[in-house]
Amino acid sequence: MMIGNWIEVLRTCNLSPEKKMDPVSKWLIIVRACVFSMTLISAGIGAMLAALDGHFSLGIFLLVALGLTLAHAANNMVNDLFDYWQGTDTPDYPRANYAPHPILSGMVSTRGLIAAILLCNLADLAIALYLFTLRGWPILAFAAAGLLTSVFYVAPPLKLKYRGFGELAIFVIWGPLMIAGTYYALAGSAPLSAWIASVPYGLAVTAVLMGKHLDKAEKDRAKGVKTLPVVLGDKRARLLTQLLIFSFYLAIAILAGHGDLPWLTLLAFLSLPKAVRIISILSLPAPATPAEAFALAEEVIPPDLKAQFDPNLPAEAYPLWPLWYVAWGVWWTRTAGGLLVAGLLLSLFLPR
Repeated sequence: MMIGNWIEVLRTCNLSPEKKMDPVSKWLIIVRACVFSMTLISAGIGAMLAALDGHFSLGIFLLVALGLTLAHAANNMVNDLFDYWQGTDTPDYPRANYAPHPILSGMVSTRGLIAAILLCNLADLAIALYLFTLRGWPILAFAAAGLLTSVFYVAPPLKLKYRGFGELAIFVIWGPLMIAGTYYALAGSAPLSAWIASVPYGLAVTAVLMGKHLDKAEKDRAKGVKTLPVVLGDKRARLLTQLLIFSFYLAIAILAGHGDLPWLTLLAFLSLPKAVRIISILSLPAPATPAEAFALAEEVIPPDLKAQFDPNLPAEAYPLWPLWYVAWGVWWTRTAGGLLVAGLLLSLFLPR
């Protein structure tokens, strides 16, 4: 039963109200483990690129994957903590509606959340110091760059998310820093080809964040949070998100054609039907009600939750509402990124 709870949380960021909350599910919700797949895909891409160049160690890869996942968990908690302190996260804000907010929901105290953040960062520091003994100072540079970018995503004085630079920060973290950083940890170097190969998936993760910020644009505008959708406006922001999705495939095609990626990475094009679906969704404004949204979202509703979608229920009864575009983004990115990793993995068994 508990394993079923964990699977539901990993798929939806929530646990159905009729199910008893266990400690693991609670912390999976607090750290927003439902989006860890994006980090694991970035780590997988970096590892496969290194393996193709003859550099791979399962132990080091698992250590890097653990470190990046802990960093992602800490980043999510830091975001919630600073947005709560700065008055952005309130009971009427989307963050408190689509999933329980760690502090506002009473799941953990402010002090408890700070302790969890420190624990994750201490574990990451231990991993970074060990890798430093193997690979030298650039490991610490990668770790510091990722930490500072993720903290100042919401923290003063930079507050990148609040100034229209949050989307760029996410591209840098989930693209070059994670992918080239994983490559470096395995190989002891990070050639230009690894940095270039990090671009397609960095664009994909940025598209997901654009979707999330589109979903919150009205509330963000009222609170003075200047994400790109707030700066650009709804229509232009939706167009930019469509272009990011298209650019993911274009970048893979160019890099494969140039020899920077193996041709089997074109397997990612098998996700095109999902890409076409999300691009068509982005061509229209978001639905006004959850009943209307979920009537259109058959593909992104987990089968075990479909019974909850009764149009007579209030909005708060719908999992993930008021999120809309980001749900499609995660749905697409998991498939597209997974196929990209699969293409790289299969390429290990063929001559370059």
